[in-house]
Amino acid sequence: MTTTSEAQGAPRSRLTEVSILFLRLGATAFGGPAAHIAMMRQELVARRQWLSDQQFLDLLGATNLIPGPNSTEMAIHIGLLRAGWRGLIASGVCFILPAMLIVLALAWAYVEYGTRPAATWLLYGVKPVIIAVVFQALYGLARTAIKTLFLAFAGVAVFALYLLGGNEIALLFGAGAVVVAVENGRRFIRRPHSAALVAPFALGGLPLALAASGGAAASYSLLTLFLTFLKIGSVLYGSGYVLLAFLRNDFVVRLGWLTNEQLLDAVSIGQLTPGPVFTTATFIGYIVGGVEGALLATLGIFLPSFVFVAAIHPLIPKLRGSPWTASLLDGVNVAAIGLMAAVTWTLARDAIVDVLTAALALLAAVLLIRYRVNSAWLVLAAGAIGVAYHYV
Repeated sequence: MTTTSEAQGAPRSRLTEVSILFLRLGATAFGGPAAHIAMMRQELVARRQWLSDQQFLDLLGATNLIPGPNSTEMAIHIGLLRAGWRGLIASGVCFILPAMLIVLALAWAYVEYGTRPAATWLLYGVKPVIIAVVFQALYGLARTAIKTLFLAFAGVAVFALYLLGGNEIALLFGAGAVVVAVENGRRFIRRPHSAALVAPFALGGLPLALAASGGAAASYSLLTLFLTFLKIGSVLYGSGYVLLAFLRNDFVVRLGWLTNEQLLDAVSIGQLTPGPVFTTATFIGYIVGGVEGALLATLGIFLPSFVFVAAIHPLIPKLRGSPWTASLLDGVNVAAIGLMAAVTWTLARDAIVDVLTAALALLAAVLLIRYRVNSAWLVLAAGAIGVAYHYV
């Protein structure tokens, strides 16, 4: 593996090489974080041989231990390895920039033309498919994250507490702390059933996460917009789809700047574009505060990723095999699954409104899970069906 110090003394061509590669990936990487990471592996391990498979997996594991978008953080890690600190900045910016510009253009079109019948019916068809896309991600991640009955119980508890008004940040970190306590407590007690005995009492602390997340709508402020996205980027674990829980809680429930329908529209636009799903922030920022709002929202949500990667990069060799970091990650991941499930349930009520939308959601779920059809094609097809249904 190329070390950071070696990369810092590397020729300028390495920085150019990194910039061009991630600019291209940012403009062509459709399909969500898993697809992005698969494309990076093909480019970096199989084709260019910058890394071995084991080194690539070590970086991927490190991104799972810090908040933020996994595929973007992988790009930042690789840029740091290949071209030093300038590579860290260049790789991240180049991966984000194409999606941000595309989403910005679509946000402008949405604000200008989004209430016209054609656009309304386009989104009518797209929204139920987005629910199916999130369900597919939920299904796949749950199979990996829920390793024990205790973790399943923790995920269900987070699901229920969120629907009761729980604060998503408190639930994420609360579940992580509970799982660390139970899993490591079992090692000390050394009794086979100790986790099952401790679990009900440990999870009894989760209701403390029930925070008043509602309230009167806050007045619009660019500073509030930036700080809200900075907070989200600093604490969001799990798939990019977990972003839905944070966005809904902050911008729909707490601030009242968006409706559920606008949130779904924002996520729908994110599915139509390449690059990080987190550029949904660009769309929301534009709706709330125009171009300035879009730029601040994008900066706020992605800035923590650069900081976290720079901080954790030297520690990667020490993270492998630690029972503390492993159990923390288990708890946070299963909480993320619970949040995803709760938000999917809530948003589905706004997206699935009749027989056609129910049929589109069901068909899309089958095609995604059983036949692994690319979600971008399903979103485009559903949009066309929605427009055709209106005119026919």
